[in-house]
Amino acid sequence: MEALVSAFAPIWALTAVGWLAGRTGLLGADAEAVLGRFVFHVSMPAALFTVVARTDLASFADRWVLAFAAGTLVASVLGLAAGLRAERGTAERTVAVMAAGYVNSGNLGIPVAAQVLGSASFAAPVLLFQVLLVTPVLLTVLDASTGTAPPSPAARLRRLAMLPLRNPVILGAGLGALFSAEGWHLPGPLAHSADLLGAAAVPAALVTLGLSLHTPPGTAAQRPDRGELGVAVLVKTVGQPLAALAVGALLLHLRGPQLRAAVLMSALPTAQNVYVYARLYGAAPVLARSAVLASTVLSMLTLSVIAWSLGGG
Repeated sequence: MEALVSAFAPIWALTAVGWLAGRTGLLGADAEAVLGRFVFHVSMPAALFTVVARTDLASFADRWVLAFAAGTLVASVLGLAAGLRAERGTAERTVAVMAAGYVNSGNLGIPVAAQVLGSASFAAPVLLFQVLLVTPVLLTVLDASTGTAPPSPAARLRRLAMLPLRNPVILGAGLGALFSAEGWHLPGPLAHSADLLGAAAVPAALVTLGLSLHTPPGTAAQRPDRGELGVAVLVKTVGQPLAALAVGALLLHLRGPQLRAAVLMSALPTAQNVYVYARLYGAAPVLARSAVLASTVLSMLTLSVIAWSLGGG
């Protein structure tokens, strides 16, 4: 439990800093929008590039990643069903999918893997799976459903083909995968610059999340649909790890560290990146923000129960 508290403490501290900055007006009225754009267009692409470029793509071959992927699929389908029931648009339903199935594999997955599973390497394939497979698909849907639809099928196809060049997150991850596959390395000064930019992604995203919690005077506080939020959080913290457990134990016959890895990584809370994406695309940001906060609180309990019941700590 102490290891989990240590992993969660920076999340709450930096979110609180953002809330205080918003409440005091320290960063100005447009701070949330500006900082969110900085994370999405500058810092997060640098972080994804550096992480993926230094990760062996062969880690995808671990069998337990299939169990994690199955849990993600089940959670995403349930999140989509919740969005359909709430009669959301395509972009909002996409955010509901991410709220239910997109885990915090970076600033929580790494310390949880290191402390509970004994090696931070267990977080790498989860990060790659989300960054290289899940994120491009979901951002493509968000881009297509929030942008102006091109008039012809050929124009829509060209728009889709150009998405990696227009979306810095996909571009950064894709370049990282290319560097990893080819064994390329940036020159020292450029690598250090990318490291510095990337290091700002998580704290800046958390401060942005905190800024969003402050409602300016005279503005009505926006609240998510309770039913939709409840489904997303329950699926994320309970449904996804249970699905990974069922697939891993019953279908893939995983045991020991591999089964613990699949279930624990699936039980991680909703990533703060989901709020960044929702905010940038103007699609259900209140749901995304609330899902990040609620799942992060609840996951401390579920992660502890899973670690104890599976013998991981």
